[in-house]
Amino acid sequence: MSDPDRTPRPAIDADQLPRPAADPGRVPLARFLPSTNAEGPGERTAIWVQGCSIRCPGCFNPHMWGFHPADPVATADLAARILATGTAGLTLLGGEPFDHAAPLAEVAGAVAEAGRSVMTFTGYTTAQLHRAVDQGRADVRALLDATDLLVAGPFLADRLDAVRPWVGSTNQEFLLLTDRFPEMLDALGETPDRLEITVTADGSIAVNGWADPATLEALLADLDARRGGIQRL
Repeated sequence: MSDPDRTPRPAIDADQLPRPAADPGRVPLARFLPSTNAEGPGERTAIWVQGCSIRCPGCFNPHMWGFHPADPVATADLAARILATGTAGLTLLGGEPFDHAAPLAEVAGAVAEAGRSVMTFTGYTTAQLHRAVDQGRADVRALLDATDLLVAGPFLADRLDAVRPWVGSTNQEFLLLTDRFPEMLDALGETPDRLEITVTADGSIAVNGWADPATLEALLADLDARRGGIQRL
């Protein structure tokens, strides 16, 4: 029997809007990475949320689709934890950040107020996000307001992007919502993808960043044969 939490949607629904967060005061945290150079410009803190209603076929994180509780963290506590890292900014991934817009807007707002940058990945298109705002979704508006760099659009497995960093498919858009990264769009073709491998305290291996599917699968197979216990991120 297939796991309903890991069943991709057969097609992208252009009319779908972000799902309201279950708890606006707590973030369902799937992973916290204190420091990374593979999830956006410069050294950043990255967090992945648990729960995605888009479920793109071919997604590398299907274990983060289900909306079951992961590690819910109070927004103030999570913001303090992020700021304590001393990195240049925060990257929001998932899961789907805009399905948790209310608590993430609180966290991202605190990071922005501290003078650090915020990068947000979403599988929703800009048209879907704007439609949500037009329909009165203050949580979506607040997360957009706290974001400097937005990467928008679903992952399409038949349109792999081998040129731009951080994204998986050519349909995904980079949108500068502030003037923090004025030259970034011109430099995307010169910015390499990175893949990071972390050995955790219990000996398991976590992978984050981006590589083409064939390279990534070969790497994971090799690591699995050597150590086992791979956590795909």
